[in-house]
Amino acid sequence: MKTTLTLLAATLLAGHAFGDFAELVKQGDAADAKFKADAALESYLPAEKLNPNDASLLVKIARQYVYRMADLSSKAEQLKAGRTALDYSERAVKLAPKDSDPHLAVAICLGKLSPLLGNKGSIEASHKIKSEAGTAVKLNPKDDFAWHLLGRWNQELAQIGGLTRAVAMVVYGSLPSASYNEAVQNFQKAIALNPNRLIHHVELGRTYALMGRKEEAKKFIEKGLAMSNRDRDDPETKERGRKTLQEL
Repeated sequence: MKTTLTLLAATLLAGHAFGDFAELVKQGDAADAKFKADAALESYLPAEKLNPNDASLLVKIARQYVYRMADLSSKAEQLKAGRTALDYSERAVKLAPKDSDPHLAVAICLGKLSPLLGNKGSIEASHKIKSEAGTAVKLNPKDDFAWHLLGRWNQELAQIGGLTRAVAMVVYGSLPSASYNEAVQNFQKAIALNPNRLIHHVELGRTYALMGRKEEAKKFIEKGLAMSNRDRDDPETKERGRKTLQEL
């Protein structure tokens, strides 16, 4: 009888904890939908203590620390937030290696960290960004943002000139190959999967601008600028688009 009561009590406690966990995640999701990173973390972090091995929660927490990077003023604070985000993402990969979201989260975190890491760190990160984004695409070919991230990777790496690339090869050992044509294909795939995400259109236009294809650049950037903001980075994306238009 005593054993039965003990098991019953344990079951009730587990059920209560799960209810608390679900409610905390729900509250965090509501704050996340409004791009309120600090408020989301106030719910997500206690939820993590209840279930530290929930990969999807770890990805959500990583996203909040990435969001916080844009709101921090010092490089040291940005690095700390970015590395915290990366740590959560890598934990998620270990827990759910066959889920695309953790791999994509790692690539996003490294992409945000890369400008803060110096030349060697950025080059080292570039290898893993491509690898993790590529894995995300293989695991979920219908993830438009995974394709977008591959496009941004190709766009950024293709801008590195021959001399800089040669120096990087000598000093750091290797630099991945990339091309504007591949970036265009990646962004086109992202648009086909989700035409309502303005960042795809703007970055495709910016890639065309880098290729000297001005009319196509103008067409896609203006299309993106005409769309309503939906994602947290949309205002920043539009600013990049406007700057590119001014330079055409």
